[in-house]
Amino acid sequence: MNKENASKLWKMIQEAGLYLHGQLPDHPKGRNPYAHVVICVKEKFGNSYKDIPDEKFQEVVDYINSVSYTHLTLPTICSV
Repeated sequence: MNKENASKLWKMIQEAGLYLHGQLPDHPKGRNPYAHVVICVKEKFGNSYKDIPDEKFQEVVDYINSVSYTHLTLPTICSV
């Protein structure tokens, strides 16, 4: 991922984490919604958001949106 696209994704991850803050189910170790989104992206694409090819940028954007806005009703979207 080029630096510009990686920065855009990081901003989206931060916004998604902010949206999920305090809304994820309880977990014995606590919940970090920002890390949760990063882990979901890595699980889905098999790489860190920085290492995903630029050609998949829009797919990652769409996925981050789905994680942040549907995760509360569809917890299986990410197994974390």
